[in-house]
Amino acid sequence: MKRENQSGLILLVEDNRSLSEVVGEFFENKGFGVDYAGDGIDGYRLATNNSYDVIVLDLNLPRMDGLQVCRKLREEAKVSTPVLMLTAKDGEWDQVEALEMGADDYVTKPFSFAILVARIRALVRRGAV
Repeated sequence: MKRENQSGLILLVEDNRSLSEVVGEFFENKGFGVDYAGDGIDGYRLATNNSYDVIVLDLNLPRMDGLQVCRKLREEAKVSTPVLMLTAKDGEWDQVEALEMGADDYVTKPFSFAILVARIRALVRRGAV
């Protein structure tokens, strides 16, 4: 799909390969372009070297966890791309910590695909302003 026909470009940072394939395919079917990273270091590298409309970031990642990635993106790299945390960690303080580290939204697994894509579209709209 050509970039001008896309709803936005998403960086999906998820170490669970089968989940990333399902989520990525869902996003692509909804008109988004998707790049993938399977660990925090690769996700950070892609996020700082490319331009994305939204970064979807798991918390429990190998090599660098999602909180570290988010903090480094905001504080060191000064990346302002919206970040949506997609994680199994559903505790109140997990959410608070992620938002304080710079995440813009937080969705827990298991999740509704309809809610996930609506939140992604909202972040893309907000970033386009």
